Parts: sequence; structure tokens; C-alpha cells
Amino acid sequence: MRTYSLDDVYETRKRRDSWWTVYFVDPVACRVALPVANHTRLTPNGLTVLSLVLGMVSAACFTMNQLVAGAVVFYLSFMIDCVDGKIARLKGTGTPFGLWLDYVGDRIRVVVCAGGLASGQYALTGDVRYVVLGAAVAVLDLFRYVNAPQMKRVREAVREARNEPEPDEDADPLERLSLEQAHTQPLEPVSLEQTLTEPLERVSLERGPRQRGFFRRLNRFLARHRVRSHLISGIEFHAAVFVVAPLAGAWALIPLAALAGALLLANEVFLVYRMWRFTRRHAVASSRESREHVLV
Repeated sequence: MRTYSLDDVYETRKRRDSWWTVYFVDPVACRVALPVANHTRLTPNGLTVLSLVLGMVSAACFTMNQLVAGAVVFYLSFMIDCVDGKIARLKGTGTPFGLWLDYVGDRIRVVVCAGGLASGQYALTGDVRYVVLGAAVAVLDLFRYVNAPQMKRVREAVREARNEPEPDEDADPLERLSLEQAHTQPLEPVSLEQTLTEPLERVSLERGPRQRGFFRRLNRFLARHRVRSHLISGIEFHAAVFVVAPLAGAWALIPLAALAGALLLANEVFLVYRMWRFTRRHAVASSRESREHVLV
């Protein structure tokens, strides 16, 4: 059996990922993945199930008002969830079923942890705001992961209709402009977990030369550190609600969750707006091409 090195594990990291994962999860996940790959027979699906079990334990801790324990176990659950992807890429053992299991497991973990956090705090305080908090976290998370694949389908349908190639997801936005031209892509596919655009990159295409240069430099700086330029996503939202806020204490649960939720919702609204602009440009371009064809 092949022996893997830490450098081999590093090669399995995504070229660009959320800043929470890059700075606070990957350094641990890579070192955990190394002995798992070399000294165990754990499969990616087995690790996904383990991650889900830890998510259930985290929810139980939140229900019993053990906030610090719940936060630590939730972090471990997410870290193991990152390890399973690294093992799959390292050994080439990923499967389509594994993608589904990982996706569904993530959704279950968020829902049960939101329910545990809400029920635990409501039982302790009788404050109905915690019930609203739990419901809002679950609904916002589910909306994001239902909406993102549909937005991706819209983008793919428009590109297929126009016979346009898919740009490299990690290319510089101004270099992608040569492919996209006036039809700026609003969505950037990364994975089922990360099917989002990068707002800073999208804005950079509409600014003047000075602003565009700033965003270009910023994007290149983030790219060198493997960080995606949209700085709020589902991963940061989960980290704020289930790790940072519980570690800070019960007083931080509502304000931090509300702030993270508002930022995530604002990002989602921005994406929908960009998709609407994109489809309108496609409709106008199609109409113009039809008229030109008739005239010719």
C-alpha cells in the first residue's frame, strides 16, 4: 500500500476555498488526513457518516446547554467533513453516492444543530427569540442550497443557448472578460457546497480603471492564499452560528447569528440580482440577433 506524505495531502486542497476553511480548518484537516490515509481503511463515506454522527453529538450538547462542548464537536464534525474529501481525492475513491451523502449530511447537521441550539436556549430562558433563531438558520441554509443549483442550471442553460465556453473558475476576472465579453457570468461553480459567484470579482468588472485595478490586485492576493473573494458563504455562516457564537457565550448567539445571516442573505440577494441582469442581457442579445437575422 502506498505511503502518502503531507505534501501529497496538501495537493488535495482546493485551489480556492472559504477563508474559514483555509485558515482555521485545513491546517488541522491535512494533518488528520495523513494518518487516516496511511494507517486506516476508513473510506470517504465512512468519514462522512462519522462527521454526521459528530454533528448529532454537537446538537445534543447544544440541547443540554453545553455551548462550548457543542461548538468544539461541531468544529470536529466539519473538520472530518473536510478530511473525507481529501481522502477521496488522495486515493481516487470518491463516488457519486459519496457526493450525495456529503451534501445531505451537511444539511442534516445544520438542521439538527439549529434545532438543538434553539431548544436548549428556549428551555433555559423561555425566550421565543431562540425558536425564531433556530428556524431562521435552518430555513436560510436550506434556501441557499436549494437556490444555488437552480442558479447554476440557469447559467448553464444560457451559456448552452449562446454556445459560450465555461471560463476557468480560478482565472483572473479581467482575463475571463475576454471570454464573457458583455455577458458577465454571475455564477461561479465550485462544488455543491460552494456554488456561488464572487461578488468582489463581479463588481470589479463594472468599475473604472483605478477601482478595477484594486479589485484585481485584491483578487490576486486572495488567490495566492487560496481564499475565494466572496468573504461570506455558508461555511462562514455555520462557523459564526455554531462555533464562534457558542464559544463567546449565550449573549452572542442572537446578535452574531443575526449579523451572519444578514450578510449571507445580502450575498444571496446580490447573486439573484446578478443572475437577473445576466438573463436580461441574454434576452436582449438574442432579440437583437433575431432582428439582424431577419434583416439579412
